Amino acid sequence: MVKRDAANSAIGFNDIPHHKIAVVGSGFSGIGMGVKLKQAGETDFVIFEKEAGVGGTWRVNHYPGCACDVQSHLYSFSFEQNPNWSRAFSPQKEIEQYLVHCTEKYGLSPHIVLNKEIVELRWQEKAGYWLITDSEGAQSTAAILVLATGGLSRPAYPDIPGLNKFSGSLFHSQQWNHDVDLRDKRVAV
Repeated sequence: MVKRDAANSAIGFNDIPHHKIAVVGSGFSGIGMGVKLKQAGETDFVIFEKEAGVGGTWRVNHYPGCACDVQSHLYSFSFEQNPNWSRAFSPQKEIEQYLVHCTEKYGLSPHIVLNKEIVELRWQEKAGYWLITDSEGAQSTAAILVLATGGLSRPAYPDIPGLNKFSGSLFHSQQWNHDVDLRDKRVAV
């Protein structure tokens, strides 16, 4: 924990957790940042993850046939190359397991807070810290903020007139409903 000065004490920030560095997201970017921070000798950091496990898009996207469109030997960390990919374009579960492996191998688990969706980030000019608020209203602060949320962290639905009146099964590929049988159905993507 970073020590706070008298000015921050007067603002009331002494009552909430503080880290030197806060990372939001535990996909490739967040895990990579965590590993590099540890390799640089930094220990005062936290990685917030809104899901129940690490992996980012490779955890939440699990639709049938989900795989990477970049060759796997290029789609891995330079510090943790994997010569054992099962295919040139690895499937989702294998990439997710690779990220879990990196988390475990590099000792990131103590720094990761799961099921913690960050909903507000506010720079506090007088204190010189980021005020971080999660979906339950809990707060913490950090001197440095790293956003590693990724471009695919939230599903985007198309704006199609009448979509809200569609009576069939409707779900985003990121929230694939494996209970829906698509055999003999007309499917729009």
